[in-house]
Amino acid sequence: MMLIAALFSDCDIAPVASAMDATSAPPAYVGGQVCSACHEREAELWKGSHHALAMQPANNTTVLGDFDHATFEKDGVLSTFFRRDGEYFVHTDGPDGQLHDYKIAYTFGVDPLQQYLIVFPNGRYQALSIAWDSRPAAAGGQRWFHLYPHEKIDHRDILHWTGPLQNWNFMCADCHSTNLQKNYQLAEDRYDTTWSDFSVSCEACHGPGSRHVEWARDAPHSRPSPDPTRGLVAPLKDASGGIWTFPPGEAIARRTEPLSSRVELETCGRCHARRAQVGGDDQTGHQLAESYRVALLDAGLYHADGQIHDEVYEYGSFLQSKMQRVGVTCSNCHEPHSGRLRTQGNALCAQCHLPATYNGPQHHFHQSDTAGAQCISCHMIERFYMVIDGRRDHSFRVPRPDLSMKIDTPNACTDCHTGRTAQWAADALAQWYGPNRRGGWHYGEAIDAGQHARANAEPLLAQTVEDTTLPNIVRATALSLLPQYLGPQSVRALESSVRDHDPLVRRAAAAALSVVEPRARVSLGMPLLGDPIRTVRLEAVTALVDVPRNLYTPDQLATLQQVIAEYRQAQAFNADRAEAHVNLGSLDARLGNMQAAESAYRTALRLQASFIPAYINLADLYRQQGREDSVIQTLREALRVDPGNGAAHHALGLSLVRQQRLRDAIPELAQAAQLRPDLPRYAYVYGVALHETGQVPRALQVLTEAQARHPGDRDILVALVEYSRQAGDRQSAIAWARKLVEMSPGDLRSRRLLESLERQP
Repeated sequence: MMLIAALFSDCDIAPVASAMDATSAPPAYVGGQVCSACHEREAELWKGSHHALAMQPANNTTVLGDFDHATFEKDGVLSTFFRRDGEYFVHTDGPDGQLHDYKIAYTFGVDPLQQYLIVFPNGRYQALSIAWDSRPAAAGGQRWFHLYPHEKIDHRDILHWTGPLQNWNFMCADCHSTNLQKNYQLAEDRYDTTWSDFSVSCEACHGPGSRHVEWARDAPHSRPSPDPTRGLVAPLKDASGGIWTFPPGEAIARRTEPLSSRVELETCGRCHARRAQVGGDDQTGHQLAESYRVALLDAGLYHADGQIHDEVYEYGSFLQSKMQRVGVTCSNCHEPHSGRLRTQGNALCAQCHLPATYNGPQHHFHQSDTAGAQCISCHMIERFYMVIDGRRDHSFRVPRPDLSMKIDTPNACTDCHTGRTAQWAADALAQWYGPNRRGGWHYGEAIDAGQHARANAEPLLAQTVEDTTLPNIVRATALSLLPQYLGPQSVRALESSVRDHDPLVRRAAAAALSVVEPRARVSLGMPLLGDPIRTVRLEAVTALVDVPRNLYTPDQLATLQQVIAEYRQAQAFNADRAEAHVNLGSLDARLGNMQAAESAYRTALRLQASFIPAYINLADLYRQQGREDSVIQTLREALRVDPGNGAAHHALGLSLVRQQRLRDAIPELAQAAQLRPDLPRYAYVYGVALHETGQVPRALQVLTEAQARHPGDRDILVALVEYSRQAGDRQSAIAWARKLVEMSPGDLRSRRLLESLERQP
């Protein structure tokens, strides 16, 4: 383990060592009121901030919504907001579908909308999906609205306000309160959630303050202080002494000294990132990846070029930016206590970008003092979430309409000029800046190729992973897509990634190991089991747990068992979620603990009867045990819950195939392929089943259409080659074989297949 620690010793954020560590009790939370006694200026700035107002007891000074018997109707439910005996209530549909009176316990947020928290039994708080638009009436506000206006939602829907996706204890509390302890008790299915401040207070960022209070008490009697950290768990000030200055003759400022650490960014990222929490222990001052699994640039969350799509907050975007790489931090633009911008408009960007060069028509080619002349219009594209909450992309990218034409991504130009095309925008930029304007290849092309199984996916993804000048979150995303294409030319990228300095890349490498043969998996994966970052270790477990035990040394087995125990702890922390129990069930199934696996899946369904992955995993467990009748029964139950679930139809079809009921299976496989055209495997299996039942033309049609959607899928191409050959269509077989060779030019099997077809008379 000492070797592993040394290997990653270049990580630029680590726990802060205090001079009190050896003699003092562990730091404890003291509450924001204690901090404000000495830090009056900071406390005054904080008052009225979004952090200070993140969560408040519901009373006549905090509630913004109209509770004067106001009504709101959606999906046939008429909700009424009213007051009674000085308290606030809503009359709306509950988990049983019936109307009830619910007391508002807390307000949640303040601008541009305010939500309301309602106490439920067993310590639960649920966030009402009808929110108050707190904007001025002239801006469309001062009204009730629903957060899912275009979806029909009833009490059985996962999005209903009484369901798990609107549960405050898991979904919201960690970022809207300070020193949140979820304290979920699985046996009683209850929460005993506690906090030290119910809003985002001082210690949410600075960490528990008891040692700092001790330092402040003792400081007047000991000059200079023996503790350079002043007792702070996570000092956020940059210690490098660097400042931003304009070098002579340059139009962009540079730091005189590099940042001393990333602690500020990692602290802000705890709540300003799309992530999943994997532990409840206080990790103030540590790398974000220690306790949070940060989302990569996954389809559905981000566009292929990394632009924001779903609600991903700011961290993942900022990691892509050149600004982050050169040392810009959140507080360079945002005053950290008030949360407000340090100045308004283009003056904010002018701190580092010389106005004479950038703040004029010679750069932006728009009339001054218009929206088009604002830096954010071109470089921080805006998207709206929760219907009215505008969030700006923090990757600070240069508009690339030429890239939009290649991979169908948005661009800032046509975002404003909605009636124009990407080609029009690209032509305009070429006219303004000349034909040599910065362009060329972009990593979005590799991500797009990987997501759509394009023929050139493997070399592009491998190139992206190995290019250390690219943002690490981009390299990690490319690596996460590589396993389905992994071949000789890209194995090198995986082998080097397990030693990468960035935890996101190492985590993606750990996940990618699942496609590597077992002996090499152990060789590459063991260092990751000893990784200093928890989320990397947890990812490595899933790749290594089912490797035959005879391939491990006794010491390696001991390490594996330790991290398996850590994996169980992480799932236990999230035991209130069905997903955690499915993870545990999958782990036990792979370990051969079938009874424990079944129990875990059953627990998942007890917590959330609509969680389809639990049904599918349970059915697969029965498959492993040869219990096909139980497989069918379980999948039928899943389809009663969600008739439109493609995965359940596909699994049911496979079960029927195993029972040699091929004709019964085909409608299920067809439904799966129709519901999920984005999954090439479903179309492939459906096509094979059609061919096996003698429906050759239909099989070739299904596979041909699937190949057009997924041109890089090898299994579909191989099937088309073979089925075309069997049908006597040698020319089509040759054409498909050529595509196979184009996709994997180094694959000798593909070349030999093509050569054999071409030699045939």
